[in-house]
Parts: sequence; C-alpha cells; structure tokens
Amino acid sequence: MDPFILLLTAVLPAVVVFLTAFYLIKQFLGGRHAERLTEIKREDRKHTLPLRLQAYERLVLFLERISPGGLVLRVHKSSMTARMLHAELTATIREEFEHNVTQQIYVSDKAWVRVKQAKEETIRIINIAYEQTDEHAPGTELSQHVFETAGRLSHLPSQEAIITIKEEVRRLF
Repeated sequence: MDPFILLLTAVLPAVVVFLTAFYLIKQFLGGRHAERLTEIKREDRKHTLPLRLQAYERLVLFLERISPGGLVLRVHKSSMTARMLHAELTATIREEFEHNVTQQIYVSDKAWVRVKQAKEETIRIINIAYEQTDEHAPGTELSQHVFETAGRLSHLPSQEAIITIKEEVRRLF
C-alpha cells in the first residue's frame, strides 16, 4: 500500500476522536458558562432595576420641579424684584440639577441629554422673560413674562424630556 494511505488510516481516526471529544467538552463547559452568565445577568438586573427606576423617578420629579409654571409659583415671594426672582429661579434650577446629576449613570445617554436640554431651555425661557422685564420691576412682572414665554411654546422642554423617560421605562418592561 501507499505510505500516504497508511498514514491517513492511522491518523484519521485519532483526529475524529479528538474533534469529537473537543466538541463534547466545549458543549458541556459552554453550556455551564452560558448558564452562569444568564444567572449573573438575572441577579444584576434584580439589583439594578430598582435603582434605575428610582433614577427615572427622580429625573421626572426634577423635570416637574423646573417646569416654568410650577417653579415660578414655588420660588416667587411677594417682596422680590424681577432681578431677585430671576437670580433665584436660575439658581434653583441649577441646584436641582446638581442634586440629580448622579442619576445619569442609570439612564441612557439619550435620556440624559434630554434632561440637560430641558434644564438649559428652561433657563433660556427665564432669561428671555427677564430680558423683557425691567430689573427693578416687581417679581410678578417677571412671573407674568415667564408664563407668557412658556405659553408660546407648543411643548415645554421638561415635558418633552419626560416623554423620553417614559418611553425608556416602557422599554425596560
């Protein structure tokens, strides 16, 4: 017989046995590994889901608190001038934002960008209203301009961000 055929008949069964053993071991270990990964993910989700939901809740609360109408009603005091009210409104928004900045680690980049945009656009609404008001005028005049400026918008920035957050929460379930 040809030496090549002899070599092939000797090596071929060994290669088949090796490949079969390798495949079976890989299936056995791979199945256990995949099962363990699934269990780890399940445990991780069990612990992080409540934290994520809490983050979404806190961000919605933040967005509601910086909504121009509610913000003005909460911050305005009868003795304030327009300048004082403007400073207090913008400071309140920034403080509220800083208080909730850590929530970004639990939400998507898209949701966090919308929250930051809502903050900036709300400050812009207040600044536009302030530009229309004499700084020594009573705070009620600035309040009126804030309501008018916000009223001209089809959607408040905070409401748009809340919609994004709600969509994200729905995708979690």
